Amino acid sequence: MTLVIEIEFLTGNSVAALQPDSEAPDWPPQPDRVFSALVATWAYRGQRPEERAALVWLESLDPPRIQAPTAWLRTSYQAYVPPNDRAALKVRRASDNIADYRSRQPRRFITVRPASPTVRLVWADVDGADAERVKSLDAIARDTAYVGHSSSLTRCRAYVTDEAVPSDAIPPLRRVYRGRMDELVRAFASGRRPSAGEWVMPAPPSVAQDGPHSAFSTGWLVFEYVGGVMPDVRACALVAQAIRNRVVEGYQAAGMSAPPVVTGRSEDGVPESHPHLAIVPLPFVGFPHADGRVLGFACVPPRDVDLLRDESWLRALRAVCPMDVRRGRRILRIALPTGDLELSPTLQPAKRSLDPALYTAKPSHLYATVTPVVLNRRIKAQPSETVMEMIEDVASACEHIGLPRPQEVMLPGEDGPLPAVQVSRHSAWEGAPSVLSSRRDPAWVRWQVPQYLKGRMLTHAVIRFPEPVVGPVMLGAGRYLGLGLCRPLPDGGEVE
Repeated sequence: MTLVIEIEFLTGNSVAALQPDSEAPDWPPQPDRVFSALVATWAYRGQRPEERAALVWLESLDPPRIQAPTAWLRTSYQAYVPPNDRAALKVRRASDNIADYRSRQPRRFITVRPASPTVRLVWADVDGADAERVKSLDAIARDTAYVGHSSSLTRCRAYVTDEAVPSDAIPPLRRVYRGRMDELVRAFASGRRPSAGEWVMPAPPSVAQDGPHSAFSTGWLVFEYVGGVMPDVRACALVAQAIRNRVVEGYQAAGMSAPPVVTGRSEDGVPESHPHLAIVPLPFVGFPHADGRVLGFACVPPRDVDLLRDESWLRALRAVCPMDVRRGRRILRIALPTGDLELSPTLQPAKRSLDPALYTAKPSHLYATVTPVVLNRRIKAQPSETVMEMIEDVASACEHIGLPRPQEVMLPGEDGPLPAVQVSRHSAWEGAPSVLSSRRDPAWVRWQVPQYLKGRMLTHAVIRFPEPVVGPVMLGAGRYLGLGLCRPLPDGGEVE
């Protein structure tokens, strides 16, 4: 038996922001948003006990799948609107009770226009979907006038069917959980905005079988920059190290010890030989007018470990990412010498540069470094042999993470073979800083590395593989701290 809650947007638009301070839309509407609308309707209808029982049962179900059409983001403009009635705040001025005399606050109404106005939340194989529960849910749904902003007028209904879950239904990003209804009731009684539902960590995307892949997973957890002082991308390794330390503190706060897959060290403190968690920067590079500023970081687990869905990992994150009620999102605060940095975990990044698909979506022959590779060996060759030693080190680094060795190729119309690896002080990506190693260069233009990597050579590189390679590609001795991060070049399939 399949339970369905159907929502039809009567105006053809959905007005809802991903976060209170975000300009990204919340589309498709997530189960926690729909559930909040149902709870508000239940309260308006008189808080009937049989309807409350139906909602409590609904929150206990596994997350549904969402059948929703494609939607296009409409242009939003900043509007100035009066705040809500301030009489509850004991404002002494009588004019504050008149909308025309209230101070105006800036607001943006994030709006999408779906190709079809109907969205369905589908629960498969539900137990306990008796006629009375479904009838109560349907009664609440039919009185739910909007989902999201009050201008998103809706027609809703709940029903059961024997049909299977549609093949185009997708898993949600946020869900409700046991106790969610009581949480919403308490938030309303205390006059505060409720927090968003719990994130649902997606399963890592399936790996293409027709190409080799690295030791790192294509499933990333993105931390978006939301406040504080973000250091330059050249200091990304030090920030990544601080983020790892905060995650380890989360394990300790939850009464657990951080596993080797997170710390990179065994219980005896010996460095692990197996792949472990990498933390990489997500800078604004490779686009017109890119300036290289860091927009966030991402946690990249090993490919053979489902770390991001592990319950101990989630408990550790909750311990160091408390909910900020005002912003409606969890905040990870990192203490840095330059000042505190605020990051927020998200599965719906608002900026294109935060999309992991830039690094993992398509297999490619050709990759270029966004952050420079830290060479594994200390090169002591003669200046005339240094470049060859660097090329050999980069090629060996590719094999070390499970990728094929780069190879030269001959293209039609070329006088000679194209090199397998090209090393340079400069990146192939617009906005990515170059590697400057002269002692006469000021310290702030040099790439900063942890103490154990001091003295090693850094270089940017363009790497050509003999067959399409599935990302992510992270190379060198600093790959677990965001150095050696590569991105596929647009012409990576030119061999074909």
